[in-house]
Amino acid sequence: MTTLKKGDHAPAFSALDQDGNSHNLADYKGKKLVVFFYPKASTPGCTAEACDLRDNFERFEANNYALLGVSADAAAKQAKFKEKYNFPFPLLADEDRSVIEAFGVWGPKKFMGKEYDGIHRTTFVIDENGIIDEVIEKVKTKEHAAQILK
Repeated sequence: MTTLKKGDHAPAFSALDQDGNSHNLADYKGKKLVVFFYPKASTPGCTAEACDLRDNFERFEANNYALLGVSADAAAKQAKFKEKYNFPFPLLADEDRSVIEAFGVWGPKKFMGKEYDGIHRTTFVIDENGIIDEVIEKVKTKEHAAQILK
């Protein structure tokens, strides 16, 4: 779905998290950044994925990674999701889909025989210089940390 690939410059994004704090790609220079896009806060797959990342957060930190979750949910919904599961990373409330579109993860999906437009569960691993190191399109929600921290 996404046209971004390993070796491309990551899109220079700017978006607000669940608390209204701004996050830009430039803020993460010198760190590896995991940007994981998920369809909807508090749904089973998204919860499993984010909880797996939370449970491995110390390993990410030890390896100089920062994590950012992104969906089109409103800030209040992201805040509830983060609070309920104690996520140690920010969740961007990309309601205008500017970050989602910049990364090319919005498009047609099929669910239970219905077709609709939505977010494709995709994770981008960006290196310290803002270059995409990996694009994970087949996310295993219950073992996603292992897909990133190989």
